[in-house]
Amino acid sequence: MKNDKTQKPANPIWGGRFDLQTSDNMETLNASIDFDARLYTQDILGSKAHAKMLGACGIISEAEASMICQGLDKIQQEIAENCFNFQKKFEDIHMNIEVRLSELIGDTAGCLHTARSRNDQVATDFRLWVREAIDRLNVGIRNLQAVLIEQADEHSSSIMPGFTHLQIAQPITLGHHLLAYIEMFGRDRSRLVDARSRLNECPLGAAALAGTSFPIDRPMVAKTLGFDKPMTNSLDAVSDRDFAIEYLALASILIMHLSRLAEEIVIWSTEQFDYIQLSDRFTSGSSIMPQKKNPDAAELIRGKAGRVFGALHALLVSMKGLPLAYGKDMQEDKEPVFDATDTLEISLSVMADMLKGAVFNKRQMVNDAGKGFSIATDFADWLVKELNMPFRYAHETIGKIVKLAEKKSCNLGDLSLVELQSIHPKITVEIFSRLNIENSVNTRTSYGGTAPSEVVAQIDEARKRYLKD
Repeated sequence: MKNDKTQKPANPIWGGRFDLQTSDNMETLNASIDFDARLYTQDILGSKAHAKMLGACGIISEAEASMICQGLDKIQQEIAENCFNFQKKFEDIHMNIEVRLSELIGDTAGCLHTARSRNDQVATDFRLWVREAIDRLNVGIRNLQAVLIEQADEHSSSIMPGFTHLQIAQPITLGHHLLAYIEMFGRDRSRLVDARSRLNECPLGAAALAGTSFPIDRPMVAKTLGFDKPMTNSLDAVSDRDFAIEYLALASILIMHLSRLAEEIVIWSTEQFDYIQLSDRFTSGSSIMPQKKNPDAAELIRGKAGRVFGALHALLVSMKGLPLAYGKDMQEDKEPVFDATDTLEISLSVMADMLKGAVFNKRQMVNDAGKGFSIATDFADWLVKELNMPFRYAHETIGKIVKLAEKKSCNLGDLSLVELQSIHPKITVEIFSRLNIENSVNTRTSYGGTAPSEVVAQIDEARKRYLKD
């Protein structure tokens, strides 16, 4: 028997088109309220902007618009106070709010969906949410940079070994090493700013895919919601998730940087390195070995990288074969973004707190800085400067000297002048005043170099670039 106007529709959302109720399994598969409830603030914000625009354009009365906004304010309060009854049968955050609005203000609630679709509604909500997440991440990275800058300042002249291939390469300062991460995170922030600029266009008013015949004012809605302008093409407005993919791509680069830093902390905290001591607050013990102090916080941050990379891959795969415009596959866009954001926010916070309380073992670092013939390049540079020797020839000469020192199991500075002159007769006693790690570090004064004077200048510049209000 077909439904008539007095019968309850098969589904409260799409009304009279269907005769049969949705199956329980389909309802479970279809519902997104368990995760998209997080969009309630953005959904209410967008609905209020839409209602005010409908009223201003005379599509609904100003009184109806006001009643809708008051009802939405009440719903926001209920959700904030944890007394809102989310129901899976209403599928998503949009319909849960709309049904509750109908309970509060009656049939006027039905006016709210005039000239819009859930397609442009969710696209708008999601852009608003990602925009706010970008702003929070920017603050989180800034806070981590502030900690790194303070540690770099404290250790602007603390000498440590610099590594390539995880082999001792040349002496550097710890301040210089930490500044490298400050620059990495600076690029992460610039990517956030760029992505924010690109996503800051408003889909609302695109309706399902073709726009609407109602005389709406899309620029008014865009301005109210803080967007730069409405999206140009209605098909693109409802089907685009580039902004979420780009967000997860930059999130992946950010977590990769955090993972690299975490890896160094793990290595440095080993007994073999002993460069850093972490607070008990960010370490753990062993259930069987009472002596253990494990750098769990750093290891967890390192491990979270795979989770964020997976979020990016998941969304790329979901989107890769979708024809225009909207497809239900796009419901899969939110959970990866939500999870990646939660992961990054806690990782940034823990990393900043962990480094703030970290203590560096300067004695061990400076001791290691002289190992591995780390001043060999300085010796080669001296040959170039003092003997006017082509660098490639100097490189070969020092290679032979290193081989000799290795054979004698001594450092370069422990070789006698006679032994050095057996490799190259023009080497003079002056070289011995140059063969030390302090001289090596202090002479690296090129822009961006490791000399303490240059590190201090870099720190001042970093404060201006990254910590200014």
